Amino acid sequence: MPNIKSAIKRVKVSEKRRLRNASQKSALRTAVKAFETAAATSSVDSAKEALIAASKKLDKAVTKGLIHKNAAARKKSRLAKKLNELAAKA
Repeated sequence: MPNIKSAIKRVKVSEKRRLRNASQKSALRTAVKAFETAAATSSVDSAKEALIAASKKLDKAVTKGLIHKNAAARKKSRLAKKLNELAAKA
């Protein structure tokens, strides 16, 4: 444990941020997984809604600094590609 006042504050702040980041990253993964399950059930409408939600979470994660913008773009691209393949089959 640090003894200096500013270092004590740093520990508290970084722990709060770590918990917030973990929560937001978990919600992001859940949204992506929801799309994956919707795509697996071959439901185009629910997959579209899940893609919109996942895209929103990915964009928000970029603005919050959770993930890199190129990583978000790559994930969104791959999800959209899956949706397009699903729609083509239907």
